Amino acid sequence: MFRKLHIQMTVFSAAITNTILIVMALVCLLIAESSAKENSYATFVNNAGACITQMEEQPAISHRWLKTMMNNYHVRILIRDNGNPLYFYKLADFGQDSSAFSRALDLSRDSYGLNLESYSRNQKLTKSADFQFPGYYACTALVPHTDGVLSIIILYPLSDLHLQLNTQRLAFGGAVLAAIAAVSVFSWFFTKKMIRPLEKSRKEQTAFIAAASHELRSPLAVIRSGLSAIPRATPERAGVFVDMSLKECDRMARLIQDMLSLSNADNHTWRLEAAPCELDTLLLETYEKYEPLTKEKGLRLTVSLPDAPLDPLSLDAGKISQVLAVLLDNAISYVPEGGRICLSLKKEPGAAVVSVADNGPGIPDSEKESIFQRFYRSDTSRNDKQHFGLGLCIAREIAVLHKGTLTVSDAPEGGAVFSLYLPYT
Repeated sequence: MFRKLHIQMTVFSAAITNTILIVMALVCLLIAESSAKENSYATFVNNAGACITQMEEQPAISHRWLKTMMNNYHVRILIRDNGNPLYFYKLADFGQDSSAFSRALDLSRDSYGLNLESYSRNQKLTKSADFQFPGYYACTALVPHTDGVLSIIILYPLSDLHLQLNTQRLAFGGAVLAAIAAVSVFSWFFTKKMIRPLEKSRKEQTAFIAAASHELRSPLAVIRSGLSAIPRATPERAGVFVDMSLKECDRMARLIQDMLSLSNADNHTWRLEAAPCELDTLLLETYEKYEPLTKEKGLRLTVSLPDAPLDPLSLDAGKISQVLAVLLDNAISYVPEGGRICLSLKKEPGAAVVSVADNGPGIPDSEKESIFQRFYRSDTSRNDKQHFGLGLCIAREIAVLHKGTLTVSDAPEGGAVFSLYLPYT
């Protein structure tokens, strides 16, 4: 189930991210190409203008100068002096550019109104036109000269620009493919990390349901057995079966209440009824409630309070009493006869600490965190039907609800110490 969900989430997240990435890359590529074309055209116009200016200034055009201009600016230049091509062009071979000169001549005349074949020898000012057609940038001009007019066509083949753009596209494409691969790998591990809490929650839920079902099955079996035996039993035995069934009903009620409390904690619907509370008074009340029970069990219960009274805390007194009840019930269950249980209160910087310490068998280090898990019970308590393994879990949830903590440590003289930290807020 989760593997399929993992794959689906990976595909979905990678598809969304990669789509955005591709769109952004295309936009950047278009902007880069547009900028490259604009810069290339502007450079051509400047270079063509520089060539024309030099032609205006020098009385004679040498073949060396013409060849230098073409090599430096990577252009093709066709010059006619009063309609006659220069001798240079009898030696030059423009190849496929020859037809481009004719195309530029026609476009200059038809589209830009500059006819290089119709001019006046008395022309005083230079006339020029810059334009573009497939494969070339072009500049045409009529330049007054010493004894006539020079008609000029300057062409810049776009093959180098196209090569630059293709190289740029390949670079962008390679970068995008690498980014897509990286995003896909990242999505795989990211979604796996996202799903991990769901898997854990599902496992915990399954374990919770299985454990709850097991815990409910036992009292139901006892109740069913007792009720089925009543019709055949004597009145005295029937009363015993009824009492036994009622006790099991009480056990089921406690279990259901505990599970509801945990469900409210999981759903964040567990609410505090906070009010100012004096913890020393609460501990004394708890002591008075449990002292007769501990005495009956052959245990000694003591309470230790600070000399100076603590400032009242804003907390839910009922739920804090529930935590103390859980801790004391556990201590009473596991401490042997003649043992000691100490209920204490002390103040620390920013917090009040309530502790329940005993001199019982203690808790192994390997179980110090496990005991706060749901339905967890150590091997020594498996036969104790009064505990479902939910009490400590509920107690910690109550501590968290108060923005506090509940921890367990070893007592100095053996046994365990449960400490409830309640911050002043």
